[in-house]
Amino acid sequence: MKTKLWMAALLVSGTLVAQDQPKLYNTAKQKLLSGKQIFSVSINKADPVAYCEAAKHYDYTWFEMQHSTLTWADIEKMIAACPNVAATPMVRIHDELESSIQHATDIGLLGIIMPTVDTVEKAQAAVRYAKYPPEGRRSMGGGQAARIWFGPGGDNTMKYRMSVNENMLVVVMIETPVGVAHTNEIANVPGVDVVLVANTDLGNFSGYFDHSAGPYQGMVKQIHDATLHAGKFLGATDPSYAKGRPDSADFRMIQNGPSMDGWVNPARPNNGRAANP
Repeated sequence: MKTKLWMAALLVSGTLVAQDQPKLYNTAKQKLLSGKQIFSVSINKADPVAYCEAAKHYDYTWFEMQHSTLTWADIEKMIAACPNVAATPMVRIHDELESSIQHATDIGLLGIIMPTVDTVEKAQAAVRYAKYPPEGRRSMGGGQAARIWFGPGGDNTMKYRMSVNENMLVVVMIETPVGVAHTNEIANVPGVDVVLVANTDLGNFSGYFDHSAGPYQGMVKQIHDATLHAGKFLGATDPSYAKGRPDSADFRMIQNGPSMDGWVNPARPNNGRAANP
């Protein structure tokens, strides 16, 4: 009886959650939960040496498949080349098909970044195929994921299976006026963790190429407000949103931007925005 009362008291205080839940091996997600901003290095070429060096210095890796010719085999080799590197490996995927997301998760990626999300259904698909039952319908199969995060061995396969849902980060990108109009419903999809303002394409699809213009910033505010109201993390593809704005602290996940330790990426010496955000 005393044990039950003690557990109930811990549950009310919130201490039980902190004691019972181990620190996530998705360190980028852990940082978000700890109130920090996270920044990526973008990888769009198959170069394990360059990847392993750059990934030492960032919170997460943004493997680019929407706007590159990278293959799953390319990314698989890079992840395997330095499995314990600092940056959590994530991918901007090219579609929401089960087979695509299955490839991504099976090779050990811990983040699915879904572009051009206009509908609840597309957001739901990202969650559905990124997570095992009961939260999703990801299939168990081969791949290096369990070895990447737990090492070889049959027991580690189940350790991965039982822990990866919590460690998976599902990110949806709002890029069009249609997506903006549906942001509230999209952000409220269970399992979506982050809603990202796709700054360049938001201008491209809306015709507001001046990002300081009132209508453009009005769309950003709509995404901002709906995301925070849904209790989800907010992000942007423009690194300048990380500071200098009244709402910069609300933008927690940033594509590119500064490294953790001052290292300068030779591929992006100015920490500029991505080529195709």
